[in-house]
Order: sequence, then structure tokens, then C-alpha cells
Amino acid sequence: MECQAEDVAVLLGPGLNIKRTPLCGRNFEYFSEDPYLSGQLAAALVEGVQASGVGACPKHFAANNQETNRLTVSVEADERTLREIYLPAFEAVVRQARPWTVMCSYNKINGVYASQNHWLLTEVLRDEWGFDGLAMSDWGAVDNRAWAVAAGLDLEMPSSGGHATGVILEAVRAGTLSEADVDRAAGRVLRLARRAQDARAGLTRFDAEAHHALALRAAQASAVLLKNEGVLPVDPKAGRLAVIGELARTPRYQGAGSSLVNPTRLSDALSALRALAPDLAFAPGYTLDGDAPDPALAAEAVEAARQASTVLLFLGLPAACESEGFDRDHMDLPAAQNALVEAVLDVNPNVAVVLSNGSALTLPWADRVPAVLEGWLLGQAGGQALADLLTGAASPSGKLAETIPLGYLDTP
Repeated sequence: MECQAEDVAVLLGPGLNIKRTPLCGRNFEYFSEDPYLSGQLAAALVEGVQASGVGACPKHFAANNQETNRLTVSVEADERTLREIYLPAFEAVVRQARPWTVMCSYNKINGVYASQNHWLLTEVLRDEWGFDGLAMSDWGAVDNRAWAVAAGLDLEMPSSGGHATGVILEAVRAGTLSEADVDRAAGRVLRLARRAQDARAGLTRFDAEAHHALALRAAQASAVLLKNEGVLPVDPKAGRLAVIGELARTPRYQGAGSSLVNPTRLSDALSALRALAPDLAFAPGYTLDGDAPDPALAAEAVEAARQASTVLLFLGLPAACESEGFDRDHMDLPAAQNALVEAVLDVNPNVAVVLSNGSALTLPWADRVPAVLEGWLLGQAGGQALADLLTGAASPSGKLAETIPLGYLDTP
């Protein structure tokens, strides 16, 4: 509905690449390390989007499981590995949900760019799976436009200002690209345009408040209670409550890079909790723009914890720690946050840690903390959702879609 109102015909998602490593900088967009689960979740999303008359674009096809050198890396994998791990989710989406489009990845597969890989785009995607939509490139992923057309890539994104057209025409004149290949690609572009036009609902507005309420319900259902030894839920009217952590005041609610969207409104956990417990104590504890502890902020947080009956400690990864375009160097929280946990626990054992992060973390203090709520990236209503979950107004019944290793060395 929002896409229709904004005159968007195709939603560029979902991303469903396999979480081969917890360090992948784009894991916040992907579903799981499990091919079956990834495929079923992605197919459901595509079906939901397209039921509203908007096309979906599953991505990034295929074997795009790291951000490091993603424009040039060659993924070396035999066919069995590809078909058992990296292709099944895409196959499930194509066969079950019939997406309008599919986006190819940047990387090479066994030495051939995905954008010009005939085996991938034609033999597997179309001939085997029956894909009848448009294949497009990721932004700037085309190495040779003529070779890409011959391989089955219909649309290059973004526009090259006419350069690619010249390459195609020259290849046709030279006899290295057939007119039939060009006509086929052009026909698929026209078919997508007609499909989008036929699906237009004529919407010019949507109910932003109703959509925010839906975002709240989705966020409440997504958080995962990793641990609870009686601390949660908290009664905001029983005893003094301390909320510690800048992420309670400045929420990390979405991933960084091309996935950024503009929220219609944004809730934060601190404001939502203050509405329930006006006399709660708040201390930021750390900053979001550095790794080193700030002694003054840490001391303020420790004092607030000392005087509280229960501490809600908000931790997580700042946006600069994980994003499209680079992989993480490690699975750790910023050093300032880990040090803060230890300092707070030394003065108050009744601590519930609330996490905001797009990918798996190591928690060296997990044995000492009685409660851990994994919030992930909960969207624009995530702050209110966390307040509801922490105080028992909603039940934290989300399930993990991936393994969280104790440490990186536990990841094969």
C-alpha cells in the first residue's frame, strides 16, 4: 500500500542470501543460515507484497554471502554445494511465489560474474525453475552489457546514460550478440511495465497510524527472550527502575546502506518506559560514536544502577559497526558497552540486558546477567515494543532463525 501510494512498482527485496558467517555486514537483511527456512520466509514475504499489486525482487542471486570485495570476488563452489546451500532458498521463492523480478549479485561464481552467467540466469533460473519475470542487475553489477544480455540479464541498473545501449548495438552489428537476445530482454522489460500498470490501484495515500500499529505488532512478535531468571517482566511501579544505555534514547531500528528507509514516526524505549514509570533514572553510559569507555558516563551509569532495584541495560551495535559494503572484523560489542555491563553488575545483580543488533554477538558476561532480550532491529515502533515486552504488556515469543555461536571460532 505504501509502495502504491509512492508510485513504486517493484520493491527491491527480500534479501535472502545465506548467513554463511556471522560477520557478514549485510546479515541484518538476510533470514537465516538455513536454506529451507530462508526460502519459506522469503516466499511468504514475496507472496504478501505481490498480493498488494507490487512486484518483489528477491536478491542477490546468487552466493553473495560477504561484503568484502563483493564487486570482484569469485565464489568458488562445486555444483552440489551451490544446489544444497546457496540456491535452494531462491528456488523456493521462484517456484512458490512467482516473483515479478530477480536481482543478480555482484560477485563471480566460479570465475563468471553473476550478471553474465548463462548457467545461473537461464539454465537454472528459467529453464529449470520456470522463472518468467525480469532479471535485473544489482546497482553497477554489470561488467559487460552485451555478454549479460546473452546470458539472460534483461535490465541493467542504474542507467548508464546510453553507454550500455551503444555496447549492445555495437555487439549486434559485430555479430557477437543476436537481435533475438536483445528482443527477448526488451520484451521482458515491457512485460514488467505492463504488469505494473495493470496492478496499479490508484492509491495516493495510506493510513500511517494504522501502519505504525502494524509495525508495533510485528516488533512485539520478533524479539527473542534468550534468558530470564525471574527479572522480567518488570513492574514499573514497584521499586526504582534504572534505564541505562544510549540505545534506549537513540534507537538503532534499521540496517545501514541501501536498506535505509524514512520512518513515518519513531518511538524510543526510554520515552515509552518513562510514560509507565515517570521517576525512572536514566544514564546513557556510553556514546554511539566510539569504542573506548567514557569514565564520566560510566560512573553516572553505575551510580544510577546502585540506587535502583532493577536495571534495564540497553546495548547493541551502532550503525557504523555493521552495514552494506563491509564485513565486521569480530562479533563483539563495543568495548565501552562490555565494560559497562561488568561495572553495573558489580553494584546491582538485577539486570536485564536489551540488545539492538542486526547480526549475532558474543556476550562474555552472559552467565552473570539474569535476563537477556534480543531485540534485533525492530523498526520504527521498536521502542514502544521493547517497553511492552519488558513490562509484560506483550509476550517475547519470537524464535531464533539462526544459530548464535558462543564465539567466532565456533562457526565452521
